[in-house]
Amino acid sequence: MFSKILIANRGEIAVRIIRACNEMGIHTVAVYSEADAQALHVNLADESYCIGPALLKDSYLNMTAIIDVAIATGCQAIHPGYGLLSENPRFAELCEKCGIRFIGPKASVISRMGDKDEARRTMKKAGVPVVPGLDEITDVAEAKKMAAEIGYPVIVKAAAGGGGRGIRIVWKEEDFENAVLTASAEAQSAFGNGKCYLEKYLTDVKHVEMQIIADEQGHIVCLGERDCSMQRKNQKLIEESPCAVLKPAVRKKMTDAAVLAARTVNYTSLGTIEFLLDKQDNFYFMEMNTRLQVEHPVTEYVTGIDIVKWQIRIAAGVEFLYTQEEVNRMMRGCAIECRINSEDARMGFRPSCGQISFMHIPGGPWVRFDTAIYQDYVIPPYYDSMIGKLIVYARERTEAIRKMQAALCELVIDGVNTNAELSGDILAQPEFKDGTYCTNFLEKFLKNYH
Repeated sequence: MFSKILIANRGEIAVRIIRACNEMGIHTVAVYSEADAQALHVNLADESYCIGPALLKDSYLNMTAIIDVAIATGCQAIHPGYGLLSENPRFAELCEKCGIRFIGPKASVISRMGDKDEARRTMKKAGVPVVPGLDEITDVAEAKKMAAEIGYPVIVKAAAGGGGRGIRIVWKEEDFENAVLTASAEAQSAFGNGKCYLEKYLTDVKHVEMQIIADEQGHIVCLGERDCSMQRKNQKLIEESPCAVLKPAVRKKMTDAAVLAARTVNYTSLGTIEFLLDKQDNFYFMEMNTRLQVEHPVTEYVTGIDIVKWQIRIAAGVEFLYTQEEVNRMMRGCAIECRINSEDARMGFRPSCGQISFMHIPGGPWVRFDTAIYQDYVIPPYYDSMIGKLIVYARERTEAIRKMQAALCELVIDGVNTNAELSGDILAQPEFKDGTYCTNFLEKFLKNYH
């Protein structure tokens, strides 16, 4: 097992990893930007080092500075968390070259699955269902012809994309060329890769992801699914496990497909296979996230497995403890997560920064708030708006919804605006209560939300 790990991230996920390491007896090293000098992860880690100014490119995306700190402090491994460098194959390769274990899959696998059209081709060849479309747009006229064949609406996606960037939905033929150009330009700016691919745009679908864990001994196990359909502009807002409307037979097929997808690319570490599920119970591979997910706590609640600890163990060569049959027997109850963002939902989701003047975190059995904020902390304007994740667990879904509603009412974060009230309003909607909401629900709901 590792004796010292560097956490190449910030915010709540850095805190989450530090806590897991503390429980495992692992010494931790934090890195931080000048803007994060008073951040919680800086104070919780055993050692902390400033690596640059506030901007991401000068600090948390500065691969050389991060690896220099890891080498200088004698770290055996680097945990990238999620976002930032977590799915950057160059960073994973640099770690390997410097003799530092990257806590995640191999660089070659990250590269292969991070290229969305390559991932599509790989899954199609393996027999995993994929959405009809074109694997790579090399000729706009050819792509336009394909769009007409599969029928509008279609969606243009960045091959190296993520986080909702480089995506354009095209509803009619005359808008197609402009959509390709703008999606490609945005992708080039955000990811340094303007390559795009084409898919049929499926409406009234659910976004269901399967959490897999794969050790270096060749065991691949699925830890169940998460319903991530409550989204705004392709950004998840509320996640739950299990998916309330997923039939057992379909769940079994999706589980098998997720394991097959991971085995096809010789995957190790944590990973998530994301599917779209239509009203006829057809499901299609969308993408694979080769990292720890923001919403991993709901899976931890329903399985009783600490995913972060196992991610670290597997990187150290430890064999995963449970078989698929054992995990299936372990899964019970329902967990819900609400992402708490510092933004004003009634003012166009305008970001809200400033000092937290008062803070109260809800408690009680099976209520968890993963965060890096504290009273008097000043939220900087440079980073993602998510400041915490509120997670609850109960034996039945109805009970879990009530528990989350109570927790949201109890949560107090004064000094900045948050989306907690919006989350509570969503939970009260009939479509959420019966689990039938789809990825387009929030777009329609927000039209009358003032």
